[in-house]
Formats: sequence, C-alpha cells, structure tokens
Amino acid sequence: MKTAYVVGTWDTKGAELDYIAGLLKAAGVPTSRIDVSTMPTAAQTEISAREVAAAHPAGPEAVLSNTDRGQAVAAMAVALERFISLRGDIGGIIAAGGTGNTALVAPAFRSLPVGVPKVLVSTVASGNVAPYVGPADISMVYSVTDVQGINSISRRVLGNAAHSLAGMMQSVIPPAQGQDKPAVGLTMFGVTTPCVRAIVDSLSEHYDCLVFHATGTGGMSMEKLVDSGLLSAIIDTTTTEVADLLVGGVFAASRDRLGAVARMRVPYVGSCGALDMVNFGGIDTVPEKFRTRKMHIHNPQVTLMRTTADENSQIGAWLASKLNKCEAQVRFLIPEGGVSLIDVPGQPFYDPEADAALFDAIEAGFHTTESRRLIRVPFAINDPEFSAAVISAFKDITREPSNATV
Repeated sequence: MKTAYVVGTWDTKGAELDYIAGLLKAAGVPTSRIDVSTMPTAAQTEISAREVAAAHPAGPEAVLSNTDRGQAVAAMAVALERFISLRGDIGGIIAAGGTGNTALVAPAFRSLPVGVPKVLVSTVASGNVAPYVGPADISMVYSVTDVQGINSISRRVLGNAAHSLAGMMQSVIPPAQGQDKPAVGLTMFGVTTPCVRAIVDSLSEHYDCLVFHATGTGGMSMEKLVDSGLLSAIIDTTTTEVADLLVGGVFAASRDRLGAVARMRVPYVGSCGALDMVNFGGIDTVPEKFRTRKMHIHNPQVTLMRTTADENSQIGAWLASKLNKCEAQVRFLIPEGGVSLIDVPGQPFYDPEADAALFDAIEAGFHTTESRRLIRVPFAINDPEFSAAVISAFKDITREPSNATV
C-alpha cells in the first residue's frame, strides 16, 4: 500500500490533523504528515513546511519570507502542487481547514490523477465547490463546525473523513485487465444527441464509450482523464464550450481546451457541434449587452444565444490554432448542413452565413499535415451520413475493427 498524505497548516490545525493521521495509522494505512504552514511552527511532521516551500520555482524564501499572508498562501499553493508532482508514493491525500486551507491545497489535489483518493474537509463544502473541485474526483466533506479543536461534532466528521480515505486506499479498484475495452471520450449536448448516440451504438461493442456533457466542466473532466492516461482516444463532436469561453457564456471551456490532446498525443476526431450557440441561465440572466440578440429558450433555466458570423470567425480561428498543436492523428469534420438540431432549415438558429464564417475560419487557420486533416461533410451534424463520416475517420486513425458499423 502506498502512503496517505495528511496535508495542512500545523501552525493552526495541528491537533485536528494529528487526529486524522492517528486514525489512518490505527487503520493500518501508512501515513505521512505534510506541513504547509506559512508561519513558523514547532510541529514535528514527516515533511516540514520548508521542505514543501523548497519546491517553489523561486525557492523557499518566496513562501516563508513573504509578510503578506495572502501572497504567502498563494505561493505555498504553487509550492505544494509542484511538491506533490514530484512524489511517487502517494496512495491517497486528505486535508482539513477553512477557506484559506481549501484554496491552498485544492490545486495540488486537482493535479493528482483521477482515481487517486482525495478527501477535503472544508468549511465551504456546502456551497459552490466548483472552483475547488474543478474536473477532479475530489470528495469534499462539509465540516459543519469550524475546523477548530476536537469536539463532539468535529470528532465524528474528521473521523468519518479519515476512515473514508482508509477505506478507499484499502479497497483498491483493480486496474483494467487486458480484455477490457479501451475507453473513448465523447462530448455531447442535447442538440447533438442523435449524432453521438449513433457513434456510441457503433463503437460500444469494441470500446468503453464515456460521454461527457459539454457544460464547461464536462470538457475539463474529459481532458483530465486524458492527462491521467485513462482515455485511448477522443471523439469531440461537441466543441460548444469554446463559444461560451470566447463570447461569455456560462458553460465555458478553460483556455487549456485541447491542451491534453496535444500533450498526451491521443488520436482525436472533432467537429463543430453546437457552436451556433452561447449558453446562459434563465432569460433574465442574459447580460444587457446581448438583450437584442437572437435567443432561444431551451428551458426555464437555459437560454441559448445565436452566435454571429464575427464571433464564429473568432471561434474558428481559435479552434484551428489549438488543433495545429496536436501532433498525433487528428481528423476535424465540418458539418456543412448545420452544427446542431436547431441549426437546420426551419429551425430558429439556421444561419448559413454564420456557419460559413465558422467553417472558413477553421479552414483558413488549419495546418494540414499527413496526420492532421480537415474534412468537409455535406450533411448536418445529426444526419446519419455525418455520424458515418465520424466513424470512418475514427477507424482511420485508430485502426478500429472493420465490423463496427453505423
């Protein structure tokens, strides 16, 4: 069994962290206490704050000599993330604290591969935890009371958190066996569902198809799995998150969208799914500057705004620049008949001129190579013929067995 890392600020949370470490040891889990205090402390931990701070690009003094607490915490967060990346013995990780500790440790937690147990006890775990969890599989536990002393409540909450980490580390999920299907990540939105369903139906006999809802976090989670080495290929038909990123919607991709594909050199098939829209909440949440734009109320909680030709030109150029950094096998398919269920004749977002601006910008910026190709398909994204073209491209780049059919 690898080691459970107990991470926190021993200058303020020593008793609580030692309690967690003691329970892990009592459960038979090898344990290492990692101090990330930014103030001097006499705590005797397996890894001192200075050892962690030494991982900072500017050295330990960039952390420990900083008199501004906020800057010191931010610097220690950088150091901890780098420190964690250099360790090969982490079997699980746990931390407990308030807002400062949560912000300090969360980036290091997120940097660990998916599947490594991560438990974070926090005073903010009952609110919006997206900034802390991001695309990672972090288990956040609300502390109920402040993490300040061992009392009748914290004893139970911290104890449950420690035992949950022990259980995860002692009941390790076995790795995939040779006969298991390789995993493929696919992106989907409601308006690209027929396309993705057809692809999944075709591939499911030979592949473990993992579909990600393209809501910003969905794309990040998919690429987190790529970085973790858990996906063998990507079928990214629904790149709509890029529109939200560049125009200002609520389902925005990160600036690192497609970064994992480039870093890990995984085979990639992509398309323009749902780039005809930018997403907002209810109609009253649409920013004032967009109120005169073409809107479609998807449901009471989701309002869609049609992208313009100018916006699509920017989106297309951005996508092309990202695709040009992908050196593995890449096929990007352009659905000339429309990019969503509501971007076809008779539907509210049908706008051939706006689509043409998108397609032309991608083509103008795209650098074709022997391994990177752009394919125009004279059908809409949800037409069976387009799904067939995606499957054909996927077979081409992965040597997919010939008996998979559409």
